[in-house]
Amino acid sequence: MQHTLSVLVENKPGVLTRVASLFARRGFNIDSLAVGETEDPTLSRMTIVVAADENAIEQITKQLHKLINVIKIQDLDPKDMIDRELVLYKVNAAPDRRHEVIEIANVFRAKIVDVGKNSLTIEATGTGDKLAAMEDLLRAYGIKELARTGRIALARGSRDA
Repeated sequence: MQHTLSVLVENKPGVLTRVASLFARRGFNIDSLAVGETEDPTLSRMTIVVAADENAIEQITKQLHKLINVIKIQDLDPKDMIDRELVLYKVNAAPDRRHEVIEIANVFRAKIVDVGKNSLTIEATGTGDKLAAMEDLLRAYGIKELARTGRIALARGSRDA
């Protein structure tokens, strides 16, 4: 089962390495990892997506709590979280077919962020399913390059809940 862990850590050098090493030592592959500063510049939030059963997640969580720079860990419930990803697609778009690619971008509420002679670069945000559906449609035109951020997530509701 896939789990999304929201890990609040001190914003210090080496913290990412220690957290990622913990997963590697235990033989877990991180499916997605996004890290960024929070509203407090002394803290960062790591959003880690990993496939593991309940026992393994419990062990990982206990080990993460032992790391000095880890402040708080949440295993986010898919029903009670808001998650998004960002993707940049560079797509083949000859001038005579460009309108078709733009139409797909519009349907998915994506933005055209760059126009080349024979390509368009599209910025899209949303859930993994939405972005996968968009990618499937764009593949017919030829995706030259793709960059994906990985999942970021927050629990629903008020901050104190």
